[in-house]
Amino acid sequence: MIIWIASYPKSGNTWIRSLLSSYLFSENGKFSFELLENIKQFTLKELPKKLPKRTNYQDLVTKRWIPNQQFINKDHKIHFLKTHNAICTINGNKFTDEFNTKAVIYVVRDPRNIISSLTHHYELSLNEAYDFLLNKRKIIFPVKDKEFNFLSDWAGHYNSWKNINFCSIKIVKYEDLINNTKDIFISILDFLSKFMNLRIDQDKILNAIDTTKFENLSKMEDKGTFNESAVSSKTNKKIKFFNLGKKNDWKLSLDKKMIKGIETNFKPEMLELKYL
Repeated sequence: MIIWIASYPKSGNTWIRSLLSSYLFSENGKFSFELLENIKQFTLKELPKKLPKRTNYQDLVTKRWIPNQQFINKDHKIHFLKTHNAICTINGNKFTDEFNTKAVIYVVRDPRNIISSLTHHYELSLNEAYDFLLNKRKIIFPVKDKEFNFLSDWAGHYNSWKNINFCSIKIVKYEDLINNTKDIFISILDFLSKFMNLRIDQDKILNAIDTTKFENLSKMEDKGTFNESAVSSKTNKKIKFFNLGKKNDWKLSLDKKMIKGIETNFKPEMLELKYL
């Protein structure tokens, strides 16, 4: 059965994956980018090489969501998978269901701080990133057009996972993870212990936290060992993935009109999450 590591883009998904892969798939808890191979992004491996036009592509992909998950789950083991997809049904096809999903770890981040990360990662202007965040029909093609993720807007994405009713969910605020990494990480491991045989090892926890600090991940990326960076359509060079970290502050980058627009459109969810 699948345990999803789910999030809206640029919300801390890779940090959670790094922490978990260090703890679950190494002997000492020390991180290396190779460990991320144990928590890959959910993709459809058997798509034809010559893809049809995108008018048919959506139906082609969504019809394969459940069959692919059934294939993954044939061995009756726990599988960790990353996704940015919202919980949705497209053309009658569900993204996932109770027969394929065991649990979810959902990472949520203040939408005001997502904008600057979107501008960098997707090479957008602030206005384009703002429209991205508020687009209820937003779709991204993260794996060289071999897959797509339906996002909705930030609030729609969050609500789709929060309201999942066929499995357990652990919601993690990115800001809490920054401010109290150890306790939040232990709470994630406690959550996972409900579904797998998991022993809490304090030394491994400390090693995982230390080796996945933003500064360490950024330095490791600079050495060329991170293979998930996007490639710039303008320069054909890799776009820095671990870019700002704690330095990302929406108060310094967003104008008053943009701030008001985000806070107005997402007010119920931001109040609920105590972002307002």
